[in-house]
Amino acid sequence: MGHALTIALNVCLSLFALGFIGWIFWRALKQSDEPGMLVCKWLLTMAIFFAEWKYALPMYGGGGFGSIIAIGITGGLAMAFNVIWRHSIIEIFTKPLSNVFDGGSEPPEPKPAYSMAQAKRKSSRPLEAIVLIREQLAKFPTDFEGVLLLANIQAEDLNDLPGAEITLNHFCDAKNVPDRQVVGALTQLADWHLKKSADVDGARAALQKIVVRFPDTEMALRAEQRLAHLGETEKIILAQHDRQVLAVPVGVNNIGLLDSTDFLRPKEIEPGKLAAVYVKHLEQHPHDAEVREKLAVIYARDFKRLDLATLELNELLNEPRHSAKQMAAWLNQLANFQVELGADAAAVAATLEQIVERFPDSPMAEIAQRRLARVNYEIKGQQATAEVKLGVYEQRLGLKYGKPGQHQ
Repeated sequence: MGHALTIALNVCLSLFALGFIGWIFWRALKQSDEPGMLVCKWLLTMAIFFAEWKYALPMYGGGGFGSIIAIGITGGLAMAFNVIWRHSIIEIFTKPLSNVFDGGSEPPEPKPAYSMAQAKRKSSRPLEAIVLIREQLAKFPTDFEGVLLLANIQAEDLNDLPGAEITLNHFCDAKNVPDRQVVGALTQLADWHLKKSADVDGARAALQKIVVRFPDTEMALRAEQRLAHLGETEKIILAQHDRQVLAVPVGVNNIGLLDSTDFLRPKEIEPGKLAAVYVKHLEQHPHDAEVREKLAVIYARDFKRLDLATLELNELLNEPRHSAKQMAAWLNQLANFQVELGADAAAVAATLEQIVERFPDSPMAEIAQRRLARVNYEIKGQQATAEVKLGVYEQRLGLKYGKPGQHQ
């Protein structure tokens, strides 16, 4: 039983060795630039080993003059072997180094080429360019560069926005398309709806697809913020397409002789009215970071209400989809408000420490650390500035505001 097992094991090992050698030969033959020449080398090598085994090895055992002849035969066969395989041997040692510069023998990754299509487009032959692009997309159907180039030609050169929309929607519906590319395609589609056909509803539908497809992401947040401003965009577009005659008021006579022209300056919107507009806007679009930040500034600078400004900035800070850079900027803004409106050093330091805790090992954290070291100096500087301004204000109260009691 043991002898039979040994024979079976030897047979298996022999078959494995023959299979491995055969696989090496097949792989080398497949990668060779001259497979016919490689086969000839193998045959000559087999002949050399056969001659060594048939003629040289038996002479070594005889001793004397026969051993000298055997050494000569072996040397001649070794020289023949060297002539046959010298280039391959050299390549084994030099190829790792050459691969660093020429990329090795691996075939280059296939990529689409659009240079001819772009040349056709520049030559005002967009239809021919589309044919060439579609040939490449037949091989690489999810190549974003090609899809966007095709849609660009359709929308910009052929004024075929519906065709461009079909192209981009088909790309977005394909499998395994990166999220960033889908967002880029839908954003581009929204831009074309506004630019080419003044279609605000079409742009809104494209942006809404981003919100629905990628909920609770930074990409959806950006789309929501842009949706919040589409109303303003619509007013601008309508004003451009429906221009009305504007009545130009009569200018002031002898303007150069006037003592003051301050009354000619356009009146600024009252902060209270502007804040009311922002509050109403945020009720409809709560994710509009730009308007919420402006509202916080009005609360802090115009109404001196640090509590209301803090609430608005905290609304922004509690939205995790904002970038780290934006959040650090809002925390620094909150610290500025606290310094300006008389908060103590502990409150300012607690705000700045949030930057360090939220974004450790970041440039924002390093800046916050440096600012933490000089919080007391900032507060003292603000207090000194306020005292100087208050003195000037009290001295010129009667000259600046007229009758006492009219303004607070």
